[in-house]
Amino acid sequence: MNMAYREPVQRARSARDLFAEFAARRFEQGGERIDFADVEGKDVYNITAPFMDEGETVIAGRVEARDSEDSEVVFFVQRDGVWFPRPGTRRFPSLQDPFIAAIQGELVFGGVEIWRRFTDPYKLDFRTLFYRGKNIRDLRLCAVGLQGMKDIRLVELADTRIGVFTRPKGRGFGGKAEIGFAVIDHLDDLTPSVIVQAEKIPHRFLPGEWGGVNELHVLRDGRIGILGHIAYFTEDRLRHYYAMSFIWDPMTRYATSIRVIAASGSFIDVQNYKRPDLQDVIFPGGLVRLGDGRADLYAGVNDCEAHKLRISDPFLDHEG
Repeated sequence: MNMAYREPVQRARSARDLFAEFAARRFEQGGERIDFADVEGKDVYNITAPFMDEGETVIAGRVEARDSEDSEVVFFVQRDGVWFPRPGTRRFPSLQDPFIAAIQGELVFGGVEIWRRFTDPYKLDFRTLFYRGKNIRDLRLCAVGLQGMKDIRLVELADTRIGVFTRPKGRGFGGKAEIGFAVIDHLDDLTPSVIVQAEKIPHRFLPGEWGGVNELHVLRDGRIGILGHIAYFTEDRLRHYYAMSFIWDPMTRYATSIRVIAASGSFIDVQNYKRPDLQDVIFPGGLVRLGDGRADLYAGVNDCEAHKLRISDPFLDHEG
């Protein structure tokens, strides 16, 4: 796939403009907060969408204290409307922001590994880890991303090869993160060199803004529906993160324009935030398409809560 990228319908637009366009539409509000138990008073957020593992519905979530980023990823199952840690299931310490994918007959699970810098223990370094196996019990480490890169995601393409979406740092205005794309034949081919050589998808974010891919959906025509986030700082250093979507064609290298599909104000039952600068943050972890024009969006909100919101399926209009 050495084809040149085609220009999108529109060039990159600011997150502020995209949010204003979203707010002007009749957008869904409501949803429900997802409750967790037996987590020792810690927060659970930045969850995956539910998935099946050995006949049981499971959610993976980031678990950490309100005043810390020392986290672990825990797998949960639901009992009487509340999600409990799955008995006898491995936990992943020092891991944040879990994700899952079905790739060539295997479960791929990953997250962002964090550690404190030896030279400055008040700062964190990070990289993305990938595990593979028949199920959660069988997971084994299979690949390691670049230091300083989050939001690397995989998807099995229509031709059974694997699309790799990356999050390279841009060269302009503060080096904010962008989105890259590469194709590999097998999971064994996922190497740092593939990640670093991924071609940047142009016209995603304006200088000073950033974003990334959170989850991927193969559409009927082989294109990829992308669930992601777009973010920026305001002058007072407040963070603003919105859930967004766009469509990517891995054959023609054509990307549609980004569209905001949810914001923190979409969720009416939000009770807390991790820090004052995180009161307008949504991190979309997964989307369950319901087949009736709607979808359930699973997200972390304000870096301390997990929520589910029913929205219009953002990919339906692109499937004809």
